Amino acid sequence: MHDGLSPLVSTQWLQDHLSAPDVRVVDATYYLPNENKNARELYQASHIEKAVFFDIDDICADDSSLPHMLPSEIKFASRVRKLGLGDGNRIIVYDQRGLFSAARVWWMFKLFGHRDVAVLDGGLPKWLKEFRPVDDNRVYPEERHFTPRFNNFLVRDKEQILRNLTTGREQVLDARAAERFSGSVAEPRVGLRSGHIPGSLNLPFTRLHQEDGSLKAVSELKELFEKAGVDYSKPVITSCGSGVTAAVLSLGLELTGHKAVSLYDGSWSEWGLEGETPVETRP
Repeated sequence: MHDGLSPLVSTQWLQDHLSAPDVRVVDATYYLPNENKNARELYQASHIEKAVFFDIDDICADDSSLPHMLPSEIKFASRVRKLGLGDGNRIIVYDQRGLFSAARVWWMFKLFGHRDVAVLDGGLPKWLKEFRPVDDNRVYPEERHFTPRFNNFLVRDKEQILRNLTTGREQVLDARAAERFSGSVAEPRVGLRSGHIPGSLNLPFTRLHQEDGSLKAVSELKELFEKAGVDYSKPVITSCGSGVTAAVLSLGLELTGHKAVSLYDGSWSEWGLEGETPVETRP
């Protein structure tokens, strides 16, 4: 990020640059329905100074039965403009749990053509542990123009995943817990089959974290990806339960120098539905 391109910034970097005119901070927290937590209320009670709240259940497709699928370019641009996020901004995204949903919003900005975006390493938990300042002030952002330039190289849909089963051109890397991947436990979302996309690899996104919620060193991350079977000379598609934690793997892959990474937006909430898609189970 110091050169405008690293996808990760430290808590110290953010504190040093909080008052810079081009820096914008975004709380992108998302809690699963069964967690019974209200991310927006928690944001209003305590956030990093000047941070705005990005709601992935609101800035999403209007016409999909699947959870928080990608919005249209028009909707994305109009929503982020109202949040004061636009052209010429350096956008720093964090979440309240360390690193869970912030990477999804980082990926969305990149997908819609905004390159100067990074994730706060360790998120709010690390920020608070270091006694850095938070407040409960209401934020009234000035609207800022956002020019969307959709980059379809960064996203995959069900048809492309089905085709890939035949061609094997891209590796699929699943971020879900090992027992969900193997199909030995039921999915948390009702009505989904258990298992994984045939031929896919598994690396639970939580393995990328250190104890304090920040990401492991780049060398350790690369070792994790390689142990999971990732070939760095082949493109990777990340996947998970509903397209959120897959982005943590995408972030890790980018940090370790992988150049061709996309994300399957529908992920298991689409693939696991009863229907024609083949499902593999194994320990």
